[in-house]
Amino acid sequence: MTHLQIRKIDFRFDDTTPFQWLPSHPKFGLMANAISIMAIAFEKFIVTNTRAAIPLIDDPAAAEEAEAFLRQEAQHAKNHRKHVASLVRQYPELQKTVDAAVASFDRLVETTSLAYRLAYTADLESTFTPIFKVMLDHEDVLFRPGDERVASLFLWHFVEEVEHRSSALIVCDAVVRNRYYRTRVARSVFRHVMQLYRDILAGFEEHVPEADRRAEYRNVSPDGVRREELLARLPLRTSWRTRLGMFPPATFAPASNREMLILVYRLLLSQVPHHRPAREPLPRFADIWFERYAAGDDVTRFYSATRPTGGAP
Repeated sequence: MTHLQIRKIDFRFDDTTPFQWLPSHPKFGLMANAISIMAIAFEKFIVTNTRAAIPLIDDPAAAEEAEAFLRQEAQHAKNHRKHVASLVRQYPELQKTVDAAVASFDRLVETTSLAYRLAYTADLESTFTPIFKVMLDHEDVLFRPGDERVASLFLWHFVEEVEHRSSALIVCDAVVRNRYYRTRVARSVFRHVMQLYRDILAGFEEHVPEADRRAEYRNVSPDGVRREELLARLPLRTSWRTRLGMFPPATFAPASNREMLILVYRLLLSQVPHHRPAREPLPRFADIWFERYAAGDDVTRFYSATRPTGGAP
């Protein structure tokens, strides 16, 4: 029996929802907005492919997991659409960026096999627990100071990604039955993911004024993040970092060097054929969030509606 819980949470956003929801760490805020658009497109992709996979799954437990997985992902897509819609109302041209992201995944559905699409989902989902662990381990810096509505959306989404960390791989294994296949296609998967992420950032650059973004493509692109994280962690004078075009804080500034090295290691490990997401170290915050939800707290306003979680007041 699956342990996944379908939480139908109604997040609310309006025209007061700021594009840059985390002014204290604008690079992270910009990256998270890109994740919100990617979530709309990717979750739709997941639901389509998982629905196609379920009739092919012989194991009842795996089929049950698949059904719960797609239902959780459908909830994620629904609420991210609300968030992004509030931004599009303020920056109407941003709809072009959203449509392009959805179309990119729609083309994959039209042009690739179900096996490839399930492997794609398993590859990408396998990276989420190590990435979101770093983020959630520093929620007091990367979420708490921001707009509570947006921060609460990401907290909910990320802890549920941790909760269903094994689901995509269970579905993929039940249909594809070849552990090496997803490793073979990983390069093309992440080439597509990274290009889509770059395209979304370029859309922000084009359609949202810099004063509202407070960060730029060059800061949070894949190459930009790698460069800035390296510069931020080398023993350089501030003046040298400034000359090199790096202005703090970096995207993952609160994470230690050790945490970032572990993240890189676990991202690589997530793509090996016999990786087991269930064995991943988990963020302590996930348990805190689940306890708050079970207690009936309003998780759409996580910080003002719940007891302190040990972060900054």
